[in-house]
Amino acid sequence: MLTHNAVTKPFTLGEFSTSLTSLARFESLPFLAVAVSGGPDSLALAILADRWVRERGGEMCALTVDHGLRPEGGGEMHRLRNWLSARGIHHEVLVWAGEKPRTGIQEAARFARYQLLDGWCRDHACLHLLIGHQSDDQIETHLIRRRAHSGPGGLAGMSAIRDLANCRLLRPLLGVARDRLAAFLDTERQPFITDPSNLDPVFERGRLRGSGRVPRNEADIFHLLAEIRAFGARRVAREDEQNGLLARCVSLHPAGFGLLNSTVLRETGPEIAVLALSALAAAIGGASYPARRERLARLRDVLDAAVRRGHTLGGCRFSRWRECILVTRELAKAPLPLRLRAGESVTWDRRFEVVPAPTGNRGFTVGYLGQAGKSWLDRGKPEFQRACLPRPLFPILPAVWDEEAIAAVPHLGYRREGIVDLPQLVFRPVNTLTRAAFAVV
Repeated sequence: MLTHNAVTKPFTLGEFSTSLTSLARFESLPFLAVAVSGGPDSLALAILADRWVRERGGEMCALTVDHGLRPEGGGEMHRLRNWLSARGIHHEVLVWAGEKPRTGIQEAARFARYQLLDGWCRDHACLHLLIGHQSDDQIETHLIRRRAHSGPGGLAGMSAIRDLANCRLLRPLLGVARDRLAAFLDTERQPFITDPSNLDPVFERGRLRGSGRVPRNEADIFHLLAEIRAFGARRVAREDEQNGLLARCVSLHPAGFGLLNSTVLRETGPEIAVLALSALAAAIGGASYPARRERLARLRDVLDAAVRRGHTLGGCRFSRWRECILVTRELAKAPLPLRLRAGESVTWDRRFEVVPAPTGNRGFTVGYLGQAGKSWLDRGKPEFQRACLPRPLFPILPAVWDEEAIAAVPHLGYRREGIVDLPQLVFRPVNTLTRAAFAVV
């Protein structure tokens, strides 16, 4: 049953077209993927995107991720498939397989969802992934971050554009109120699925929705959205300056470490320097969330003081090497080695894409070389004493094992004799050093 104010004006296809084309350029025959949960926002998005793409002779696929977390999910998927099929919309279900974590389930499910959606776009050469976040979601995100004392960048909320590894994520409904989407579905006589977990007080967003802290008055909503947009405009200006600094003072190596020019960092203002350190730590450390601002400010002060001892932050280690600062993965925070399944491509440690050999059918394990592996090289492979990479880096280099021993250390050029069909390790951090410019709507 749809419940909304009867005087609410439904969102229109013309408005959708204006919003979508303001975000990105598209092929002459556009190919879109749309994430659809069956809720009102994503279902309205799928219907509108389907009409938009048909007008241009293109194609669209609705994608639903089955997290396997709710017993009623199967029935909901069946209903959603029938609704979309009745409209001639192609629909595919992507399954989150494997064991689920006991804690942090929402964050893990979110990461898995985007991995699956991005992977589908890669496999189908789809450049554009549409997500149904709308202005009510933007307000809630802002309020959650404000309660967590986020900095100005976080208070800007969600960007209308975001780069994933293989496609560009677009949020064309970010400036549209939820009620207008519900009104559109009402005109379509289209039912939708209500997920009870959206109001579950176990989760922070559910608690917020039941707290009465979300404004309902139209004037209050207007002023809060204007405030969020102002934060967004300031974020755009800061990111331009931050990206320029990163281009001048940071270089990344395919083995997954960075070199930071501390002189250039010292010559810039403290606010931009802290933002640059945050981006660098996120790329090298792979953390799901950025380090706290006060910790980043302390790190900048330490680096500025040219202290010789190393410092850790956000899963990274910062240490002086010659005239630079070496930024490496902190081994104590790294995941355990990962056993690969034949033919499977995976992202390991949120930093490396592991690509199997085309003809490979052997079982390998990937992990960091570690101190034990470095000692093995010191004892058994003296030729690596004069390797092109600094020796302190050896423990954090990715390595490949088989049932016998170390099979390869790719970034040292080592491969055990007789080893074939090695997987390729490509440094493609989930947290890229720079990304698509923040887009304000």
